[in-house]
Amino acid sequence: MFFPIRSLHFVGIGGTAMAGTAVALRNKGFDVTGSDQKVYDPMAGFLKEHQLPVMEGFAEANLSHQPDLVVIGNAISRGNPEVEAILERKVPYCSLPELLKRFFIEGKHAIVVTGTHGKTSITALLAWVFDHNGYDPSFLIGGIPRNWGYGARFTESQWFILEGDEYDTAFFDKQSKFLHYLPEVAIINNLEFDHADIFADLASIQSSFRRLINLVPRNGLLLANGEDSNLHPLLADSPAPVSRFGLEGKNDVQPSQVVLHPEASELQLDDMKFRIPQVGELNVRNALPVIACARHFGMSDRQIQSAFDTFLGTQRRMQVLGTVRGITVVDDFAHHPTAIRETVRALRLKFPHQRLWLLFEPRSNTSRRNVFQQELTTALSQGDTVVIAEVARLEQLPSDQRLDPEKVVTDLNALGIPAAYLPTVDRIVQHVTHRAESGDVVCVLSNGGFGGIHQLLLDAIGKIGE
Repeated sequence: MFFPIRSLHFVGIGGTAMAGTAVALRNKGFDVTGSDQKVYDPMAGFLKEHQLPVMEGFAEANLSHQPDLVVIGNAISRGNPEVEAILERKVPYCSLPELLKRFFIEGKHAIVVTGTHGKTSITALLAWVFDHNGYDPSFLIGGIPRNWGYGARFTESQWFILEGDEYDTAFFDKQSKFLHYLPEVAIINNLEFDHADIFADLASIQSSFRRLINLVPRNGLLLANGEDSNLHPLLADSPAPVSRFGLEGKNDVQPSQVVLHPEASELQLDDMKFRIPQVGELNVRNALPVIACARHFGMSDRQIQSAFDTFLGTQRRMQVLGTVRGITVVDDFAHHPTAIRETVRALRLKFPHQRLWLLFEPRSNTSRRNVFQQELTTALSQGDTVVIAEVARLEQLPSDQRLDPEKVVTDLNALGIPAAYLPTVDRIVQHVTHRAESGDVVCVLSNGGFGGIHQLLLDAIGKIGE
């Protein structure tokens, strides 16, 4: 199958899944190149660490080495010079999900993890449970799990564990990416409105998840959040057996007791007390479908717990980057109001009685819009002091659709929460550096690089008094 394809070029290689797949293919002996406009950490550092150079900017010349196949990222659109050259020259091309389906997923036990929140954390934990217990799974994770240091791997085993995203596949394929992944088991962690740039409303997202459910075979399994009212209407039509998980109500997988500690979480499930080295109720919820899936494929509770004991977590999920002069800087990927709220709840457990700063960059295609104007204010109000940066790529949005960060700040101040709108990273660093005190926790919330603010903060705090 691979004989005619020895070289691949990734257009938009800076995406998490694109970069992970590119490195994994290079590690299997393929010649791999890639291009992008700008690559942010952690993927910039990841590609550099694995010595896969990125061609800066998009240009027809980037194809001069005549790759056998071009993989086009979903952030790439018509008008891109490489896309136009590919189409004109009839160079073979595909999307990343199509590549995965054709060459790696078909014929395997595919476990697809989906949902608005928690996908990366669940996929990483599930893949580690399988790997720790000798299953040697292939995996694709939308982040960098710390147990491996990379987010994609292709093995010869019959297991493939994937993070499935409802976002569209490519400019030439507008269906959700997860519809390519042939799930034998599908996990749906939750379902909320998101991706306001491509989905008109909640109903359109539900339609996409309904299509996913319809792909699970009768001898497969659908693991679904039993507490999610947006998901309930979709479950009755599942061709596959449905197992519901949750903390409240009546679910098939439901702990009888949950104990949350500052450094770990415990849950009693049937006769087994599980302990996970992650903090907060959100991580307990994430563990439930992992346990259920591992049990479904025959693993014992002791095997599962053994993997939990050695799981190191995922980069950019409540990741402590450093503590300087008593001030701790935390990096988190949260950008949806629900994710921000749950992250803050977990941080309160991990850092009790400490002042919590929230630095928020409105960068995702939903958070840049005013669709969650009030919900964002409510979520950020859980912090002790808040700073909001300029809305990214503001010129791409009509004025009546833009998030108004200054109104968020005004509303927060009215609630008694000290808040500031500071457009640039330099101003934010200066603001925090002059006001943060020993014992404070500064959490950076963004789905992007935020201008390297994390290290800039640590450096600036370290220079106080010099």
